[in-house]
Amino acid sequence: MRSLVEAEIRSSFVNCTKGEAVRLPLPRDLGDRAWADLDFLAWRDGSAPDRAYLVTAHPESDVDLVGVTLRLAAQQRGLLHRSMCSLCLTTHPGNGVSLMTARKAGALGRQGNSVGVYICTDLACSLYVRGLKKPHTGGRLDETLSVDEQVERLRGKLDGFLAKILT
Repeated sequence: MRSLVEAEIRSSFVNCTKGEAVRLPLPRDLGDRAWADLDFLAWRDGSAPDRAYLVTAHPESDVDLVGVTLRLAAQQRGLLHRSMCSLCLTTHPGNGVSLMTARKAGALGRQGNSVGVYICTDLACSLYVRGLKKPHTGGRLDETLSVDEQVERLRGKLDGFLAKILT
């Protein structure tokens, strides 16, 4: 992913109002991100723990970038429960994977329609796939796919989720 600036990020959001996009908190470490290792920019809202944001390039969109606001479902899982991220296939115990829902773009979203996906709660899927971050406990499946193929699969799953938001 290429480096992004505030104006690009704010203008990319497709499932919230322009006013909401202007007010949402951006990560403070944009200049320090390892952009070459990211397939998407994602962050949690420090002032609202049930909110997260994701911005990425989307080849099937009319615009260069697509940003979405996400809501995390309430979680009450014990440490013995394990879940797998739908994007990167990393398993985490407890609340390490969250159901994140996004309002659909346009009229359908204004009517309350949404779609969801299970994602690593820390939103570090790109780093897990590349082996740059290891889950505290849990892990990654042993795969015969190369890292590049795993990244391609992650991108395909993310693009599929975004397509559901945009249609």
